[in-house]
Amino acid sequence: MRTRLGFGGTITAPHHLAAEAGAEILRAGGNAVEAMVAAAAAIAVVYPHMNAIGGDGFWIVAEPGRDPVGIDACGAAAAAAARDFYRERGHAGTIPSRGPLAALTAAGTISGWAAALDVARPWGTPIPLADLLGAAVDHARDGVPVTPSQQGHTAAKLAELRDVPGFAETFLAEGAVPRAGARLANARLAATLEQLGTAGLDDFYRGDLARSIAADLAAAGSPLALADLESHRARRVTPLAADLACGRIWNMPPPTQGLASLMILAIFERLAVPEAEGFDHLHGLIEATKQAFLIRDAHVTDPAHMTADPASFLAPDLLAAAAARVDRGRALPWPQPASKGDTIWMGAIDAQGRAVSFIQSIYWEFGSGVVLPQSGILWQNRGISFGLTDGAPHPLRPGRKPFHTLNPAFARLKDGRTMVYGTMGGEGQPQTQAALFSRYAMFGQDLQDAISAPRWLLGRTWGAESTTLKLEDRFDPVLVRRLRDVGHAVETAPPLTDLMGHAGAVVRHATGLFEGATDPRSDGAAVAL
Repeated sequence: MRTRLGFGGTITAPHHLAAEAGAEILRAGGNAVEAMVAAAAAIAVVYPHMNAIGGDGFWIVAEPGRDPVGIDACGAAAAAAARDFYRERGHAGTIPSRGPLAALTAAGTISGWAAALDVARPWGTPIPLADLLGAAVDHARDGVPVTPSQQGHTAAKLAELRDVPGFAETFLAEGAVPRAGARLANARLAATLEQLGTAGLDDFYRGDLARSIAADLAAAGSPLALADLESHRARRVTPLAADLACGRIWNMPPPTQGLASLMILAIFERLAVPEAEGFDHLHGLIEATKQAFLIRDAHVTDPAHMTADPASFLAPDLLAAAAARVDRGRALPWPQPASKGDTIWMGAIDAQGRAVSFIQSIYWEFGSGVVLPQSGILWQNRGISFGLTDGAPHPLRPGRKPFHTLNPAFARLKDGRTMVYGTMGGEGQPQTQAALFSRYAMFGQDLQDAISAPRWLLGRTWGAESTTLKLEDRFDPVLVRRLRDVGHAVETAPPLTDLMGHAGAVVRHATGLFEGATDPRSDGAAVAL
């Protein structure tokens, strides 16, 4: 694969139909936010095992010469979602991972689309919402080919999803896993997206669609109610930032793990590694990841329940202390508790240099598995990250936001380049961001090569329960052996496995040149105009 080049803007997505939906909006004169809404709607249709409009979303939106704006479109736990609610239903230890009881948080992503469009409103005459959602409506109504990724994940999770309300009718073919290439349509979802295009996005929370959603959730046995949807609002937030020698990087504040993504790169830079791909590069980033994750796991949660200022952990003296704790010749014993998740990341920069880094998620593959009968909406299971026991790191409370692995990234480099980048993959998101950014921005690799190169994953992500250090087997065996020798519990993984996430990046140069890259591990595309 080659880096895509152009002068009229670019977009990348982990499914080619979503990238094309966004590119069509750019070609029609739309801005980066409008293109991203089109891509977000389309990918919720064509990549349903990875995301849905019944999930959450986070945005970083940046105009040239201005600080970026963050949008937190994370839904909170339902008012009825308390410990007693689950105890009365026989669940005193953990929240069920699938089914209606797993559908306990509001879905925020649609509110994030609306908030992002509000940010972009001063940029010029808006493209009608119905046009932005048009490609998604067509794909849902006419059907799209099932991807090999969807086939594989449906087969792997069939036992736990088959009997969940609405799942089989929506995602199975006569009770069996659909093969790659089979037509997947969802006429109910098409009608829902069409309704949003005419009634407006607020209809999802405070209109006829909201009442339909609430009725279906109640009938299924979810604790979510209409009042939970009506009270939901996306929030504009200030992204966290860290300064590096090559420029400034931004990421989302809690409840996301954006702090960890920034800390990894800032700690790694202090190790003064001279070149990419060798032992010092991999070992340094892996050990920086451990230091960042220790801080993340101890402190990051719903910001309303945090006692520490997340920006304080990006202070130069604390970052230097964390770097000093890295042993250059020995691995810190691991594992620590890990999270898994299912997500998509997409990025776009328009011809005027307005940039978007966006991520949308349903947590696990297919989320709760619940598909609402009237609207065809698949609902997330993000709320299962809450704990029901005393001392849980994220205890369940009505109205509390869950911890999110989601963290879209943005950078401005000192040579005038603007970069948006990110990935899906739970625990792997900060690690893949660090691999991608260090290879491209710190060590000067080609953008597509930086994404396609062999990757690693410390800990657990979707599709994997072990907490070892997983290396794609394209690494030099001598390097792998040395990592083992210093104490890393190495496990090899197939080449270009989607276990390593579906990454992407878009860059705009000061000359007006655009670069776009996508992950060969995905079904994606980068489109440069």
